[in-house]
Amino acid sequence: MKQKNIFFRSAIVLSLMAATALHATNGDTIIGVGAKTRAMGGAGIALSHGAESTLVNPALITNVKSTQISFGGTVFMPTIKTDMGFGEDESAADISMIPSVAIASRVSPGFYAGIGMWGTAGMGVDFRDSTDPMKMQMETTLQLMQFAVPLAYKTGGFSVGVAPILQYGSLDIHYNRGAPVGSGQEQDFGFGASVGATYDFGNGFTVGAVYKSEIEMEYGKSISAAMAPMMPPGSPAVSNLLTQPAEIGIGLGYTDGTHSFAIDYKKIKWGDADGYKMFGWEDQNVFAVGYEYAQANWALRIGYNHGSSPVTENANPVNNMLNLLGFPATAENHYTLGGSYQFTKNLTLDLAIVYSPEAKNTYSLAGIPGMPPGAAITNKHSEVSTTFQFSYKF
Repeated sequence: MKQKNIFFRSAIVLSLMAATALHATNGDTIIGVGAKTRAMGGAGIALSHGAESTLVNPALITNVKSTQISFGGTVFMPTIKTDMGFGEDESAADISMIPSVAIASRVSPGFYAGIGMWGTAGMGVDFRDSTDPMKMQMETTLQLMQFAVPLAYKTGGFSVGVAPILQYGSLDIHYNRGAPVGSGQEQDFGFGASVGATYDFGNGFTVGAVYKSEIEMEYGKSISAAMAPMMPPGSPAVSNLLTQPAEIGIGLGYTDGTHSFAIDYKKIKWGDADGYKMFGWEDQNVFAVGYEYAQANWALRIGYNHGSSPVTENANPVNNMLNLLGFPATAENHYTLGGSYQFTKNLTLDLAIVYSPEAKNTYSLAGIPGMPPGAAITNKHSEVSTTFQFSYKF
């Protein structure tokens, strides 16, 4: 009975977090928030894309000539299918919209500032139509939005920037285990920062580095209220923390005016983040490459992004089930394509398409009470998203 209580309590926690995961490209982190960056595989730590570079590397807003505004959004369409031995179910939450707005301006010689708002997650899982008792007819919603005010300074070839970040989060969870359970929508604000630097060698090559702090979020009683029906008397208090992990990255960029290349590497510290480390998540290594071919009033871009899944099979069958059912952050490979068309000297339309082919994982469930020998869980995860963006230069 104790093992079953632990299993169900853990299932609730992971399901609560699943909404972010289903926006996942690198864990629960989308590969860039602007159309240019996404079209180049998310690469851009050392290659500026104007105002949209704020969350990639705030030092790169120093490439804005006067004032630039970028606004648009991403239509995200994941497909999540899970089979635990009672038949395959597909999450009905299969489309969402992620907005973004960014402004950057040259305030004075050497000094730059901006402001921006980006949706970084905003979807959930929906298994209300499932007859599989292990899925508990789970429906979740987690929405994350970040606000930032980048400040940057440039002298010679060296640029440095900082972007204080205010993150808004909203979490809601409903499930049925004999009776409806849920505390309603809980909200919180968290604070963090992104710090970056670049150096332009003057021969087309630029190097860059960035650090993003973790952002601690606590969602009222969402997690503890959802877990309460599963907990035996006298159990310790449950934390409602769900921390976005810290990141560190480096990049190399090259451009000759027509051809541009970008190569990035970053590490996402899932292993240190509350709400993830307790379930055995590992730090994630992410590699991104992108290429742009530009002419006077148009450009084409392609890219590739690979992020090793922070979730792997382990000896604990309960963790195997939870990580694939409630938190299937298993997408690893992403192929990207996009371009721009300049209508006037001021107005440009940017587009990007990101495709992540199906990642199929099967983990053992042998040893979970009530499961037959050889039991397993299979998860299939694929993604398609389209980003559109208008950029205007003053």
